[in-house]
Amino acid sequence: MPKVTVDGQEIEVPEGATVLQACELAGKEIPRFCYHERLSIAGNCRMCLVEVKPGPPKPQASCALPATDGQEIRTDSQMVKTAREGVMEFLLINHPLDCPICDQGGECDLQDQSVAYGRGATRYEENKRAVTEKYMGPLIKTVMTRCIHCTRCVRFSEEIAGVDEIGAVGRGEDMQITTYLEQAAEHELSANVIDLCPVGALTSRPYAFEARPWELKKTLSIDVSDAVGANIRLDSRGREVMRALPRVNDAVNEEWLSDKGRYMVDGLSKRRLDKVFMRKKDGLKPVSWDEAFKAIAKAKPGKDIAAIAGDLVDCETMFAAKALLKACGSSLIEGRQTGMDYDVSNLAAVNFNSTFEGLEQAKAILIVGSHIRWEAPLVNVRIRKAVKRGAKVFVVGPHWDTTYPAEFLGTDLAVLNDLPGHIADAFKGAERSAVIVGGGALKGAHGKALALASEWGADFNVLHFSAARMGGLMLGFAQKGGMNDIVVAKPKVLISLGADEMNFEPFADSLKVYIGHHGDKGAHAADIILPAASFAEKDGTYVNTEGRVQFAEKAVFAPGDAREDWTILRALADALGVSVGFDTFAQLQSAMIAEVPALGEEGLADYGALPKADAKTKAQGTMGAYPIKDFYLTNPIARASAVMQHCSSELLHGGELAEAAE
Repeated sequence: MPKVTVDGQEIEVPEGATVLQACELAGKEIPRFCYHERLSIAGNCRMCLVEVKPGPPKPQASCALPATDGQEIRTDSQMVKTAREGVMEFLLINHPLDCPICDQGGECDLQDQSVAYGRGATRYEENKRAVTEKYMGPLIKTVMTRCIHCTRCVRFSEEIAGVDEIGAVGRGEDMQITTYLEQAAEHELSANVIDLCPVGALTSRPYAFEARPWELKKTLSIDVSDAVGANIRLDSRGREVMRALPRVNDAVNEEWLSDKGRYMVDGLSKRRLDKVFMRKKDGLKPVSWDEAFKAIAKAKPGKDIAAIAGDLVDCETMFAAKALLKACGSSLIEGRQTGMDYDVSNLAAVNFNSTFEGLEQAKAILIVGSHIRWEAPLVNVRIRKAVKRGAKVFVVGPHWDTTYPAEFLGTDLAVLNDLPGHIADAFKGAERSAVIVGGGALKGAHGKALALASEWGADFNVLHFSAARMGGLMLGFAQKGGMNDIVVAKPKVLISLGADEMNFEPFADSLKVYIGHHGDKGAHAADIILPAASFAEKDGTYVNTEGRVQFAEKAVFAPGDAREDWTILRALADALGVSVGFDTFAQLQSAMIAEVPALGEEGLADYGALPKADAKTKAQGTMGAYPIKDFYLTNPIARASAVMQHCSSELLHGGELAEAAE
């Protein structure tokens, strides 16, 4: 390992490290605008200048200079100080004085670094350059006069998202960053360029002029828009969540977040259930909690009671419902509300066993029945990284626009029974490989895909798209016959825990009790509505598709009469005259961890070894379409979000959202 000296301190640095990284290892702060750890090196802002010996007697860009043995690096010399002041002065020549009305204010790299490394005054008296605005869609607001040409947004679109939509046109002072044809950025990760932009050129359109960062309370949470479990931070003011931002977690989402996870939060305050309702002769009418509980008790369900968990439910809510049903003598609990039915006797067989980080090392990947760009955009990023390292990708299912070269093998799942020879060769010759089965193919191809993974020595993965799925399976929310078992049982009372995707028609004779937070499909079908808290309004444990246990904190209080789900179920137990064994959230959590110890340890749960695969198993069926029809409208929060409705209309269906007057 090379040894370098940074400001008189000798350190060892890894092979291939840059001078900038060496300085950071020595604890020195190096200003930068274009350099980013997850993007390629551009070396075009020149803010990271340092003095290096041996070398020419001039400042050098540390981000693009390799660290070599024997270098003497100075970050604090007068030459470096003067050079950085000069660079900052040039950057500010054309930058407008928009700070008072710029949404980047308080979080702006240019503000911070101009204070720390800039001159105290400007010597520029000429007219400033102005640039026309560029349209980048309903999510990204542009003020391109502020752009300093760091090209982070360009490199993100090309390298991470894999969608070559943003680029530079013109040269010198005429250079402009644009989406070429002035059209919307249409990929699922487009808004990450807002976080990357070091100035106020790209900001959040829905969040424009809403708040300043110092006004907001910051809460650590988990994204529930899909099963990836991206780590997020919810910024709230009063009782309203203002925005969601990604947190860095290299094992899960790195530092990216899907557009849906970022922008559906405005749906948290729309179409909310904030009163108790009961269906009477002339429709749903507001009633008291006591009246609703008495009506449920009057049905005398006994052991004829069932509970269906929705896609956004936390583990504590599911455990509370399970405890209530157990006290009533029932075991009719299910989480696969859309009717999926697969063997859950071994959870390793329905888990993403590669892990997201491990997937990057695969040299061959077979995707069966999954539109990964819509079901898990951040997993698609990992596959793209694997492809850049030489991986070959094969897809069984209807065609979708991948962001990497992939060979589509058709929509007939039976192709797995007799794969072309070059595919088997690719997997057998790969040091590490992966098979990914999506929710759409679990019924017809799960067994065969498992057998192929076993034969090739590949990692076997199931990619779920519901935030509650793995936690529900760990808690036993799965009947042997799926939803069909509950339909056959004909329960007197059906408790719907935010289950908005299911078909309620078979339960016409049951008393349907909806415990949820939005007036969505589940509430429309309910006989009694008990308003509950969303993921942002309660503490809760979530398990992602790779079996990673994570905890989300409460950011705001639920509106109106809405209560946290577990308190509703606890009160319902009293109304039904049964004991569930807990009175506080801490007692509930302790009881849950006692039953499923893995839920008490943050990190990957151990599901044991994969079951032995049957080589004679055959895949059958045809994939006509993927389960997700509209990326932006997959859950009740997103469907209530005006931003997500706008994105769906403009980006997927090519229309403009009608204004109120229209």
